[in-house]
Amino acid sequence: MMNERGGIKVLVYEKTDSGKNFLEKFFKKRVDYSYHIIHDRKDLKEALSDDPYDLLIVESPHATGDIRNLKLDIPTIALITDDLPKGLREVVKCNIDCYLLAPFHEKDLEIKLKTAIERKSWFRSLYNEKRDLEAIIELSYLVSSTLDPKEVLYFVVKKLSEMIEVTRCSIISIGFGEKRYAYVVSTFESPGITNIKLDLRKYPEIRKALQSKQPVIIQDALSDPLMKSVRDQIVPLGIRSIAVIPIIHRDEVIGTLFLRTSRSKSIFTEREVKLCSAVANVSANALYNAFLFERLENEKARLEKLAITDYLTGVYNIRYFYHRLEEEFSRAERYGYPISCIMLDIDHFKKINDTYGHRVGDKVLREFAQLIRRHTRKSDVFARYGGEEFILLLPQTPLDGAEKEAQRLRSYIKKHPFKGINKKITSSMGIACWPIHEINTSDDLITLADHALFRAKTKGRDRIVVSSKKRKKTAN
Repeated sequence: MMNERGGIKVLVYEKTDSGKNFLEKFFKKRVDYSYHIIHDRKDLKEALSDDPYDLLIVESPHATGDIRNLKLDIPTIALITDDLPKGLREVVKCNIDCYLLAPFHEKDLEIKLKTAIERKSWFRSLYNEKRDLEAIIELSYLVSSTLDPKEVLYFVVKKLSEMIEVTRCSIISIGFGEKRYAYVVSTFESPGITNIKLDLRKYPEIRKALQSKQPVIIQDALSDPLMKSVRDQIVPLGIRSIAVIPIIHRDEVIGTLFLRTSRSKSIFTEREVKLCSAVANVSANALYNAFLFERLENEKARLEKLAITDYLTGVYNIRYFYHRLEEEFSRAERYGYPISCIMLDIDHFKKINDTYGHRVGDKVLREFAQLIRRHTRKSDVFARYGGEEFILLLPQTPLDGAEKEAQRLRSYIKKHPFKGINKKITSSMGIACWPIHEINTSDDLITLADHALFRAKTKGRDRIVVSSKKRKKTAN
């Protein structure tokens, strides 16, 4: 099914139509999205290769198997329609960061879509900055490793012309005290083109850059007042955008980078101007390089944190939890350490949403999660499991230690005054422990804790229940 509208293009791949009605209702209200629903793996491959979609929504666990071995270059959101444990495992196996649990809510999907688009933009920006930084480092190395200035200048303009779509990229030299003439000392068309004389009276943009010692950016040469005196001369040349970046040494303008383009739909972007400024000062601008590198590292660290964090509560997401679970369970088996798991949720959370609204409910979820995180050990792994359910992994912790921890957390929750509501909040908890209980895999640890939580809720909530499936003793 195809919905042709403008804006962000979303591809939906599902096998059972479980989310079809929800998605159609959601996208019908939003003219800034267009979407296409497909059901066949062959159609999926063709759609991903032929049409540049911005986002992919995939049904889990029924459809995720078909994308597991595909190289996806677009953000992906999973709709977990049924079989929650299997659906979550499929999400982790497919390396999908964003997912929704049935029953689906429009607000939740809207937040996930915005987050995915923002992340795509962040990664693109990060890639561009990394590419720019590599170019600057390469230029810096060349400047310090060769005594041939012509080679350096040509390499600079050639590198810039590869990174920025321009029709002309040149370095212009200005003699000391010179006001009328300048000389093209290097241009990307050929390393042999040098010392072309320019009459500065015909280049008001260069004169302004020399006077102000600031970049001069002309986005539309046909309408910019600065170019009025030479407009008749540039019209036949098809020039649309111009960038002049002064090259300054010890507060003296000794030349400029001079870029022209005939692009009718594009203009010089902020990133391109910054790149040109950095290149113009590459031989004396080591501080800028250091700043750009630090910014790149900070952005990388921020994105890495974002990839393992639940967007609403600020604690770990289930993808990171499963990763740590496999590590810790493997370590426990290898060295014989006990390992415990506590599954917990907020009692009667639906009533909080119904009484105070979903916005207050979201704040309660975040406050609940932060409260638990503050009162857990650094070695523990605390994550949002889904909805109002959370999960806590306690490495090297026996059953009695897990029970004490659960009692302590339950007490903190009951005593804590949550903002925005006038009632006390309680929590139900289920506990499982290896090797006390019948646990053979890391998934068994979660399953038994989940079953124990279910028993705690059926027994009246606001209580802690330990799994009843103890490991059978084997005869010697």
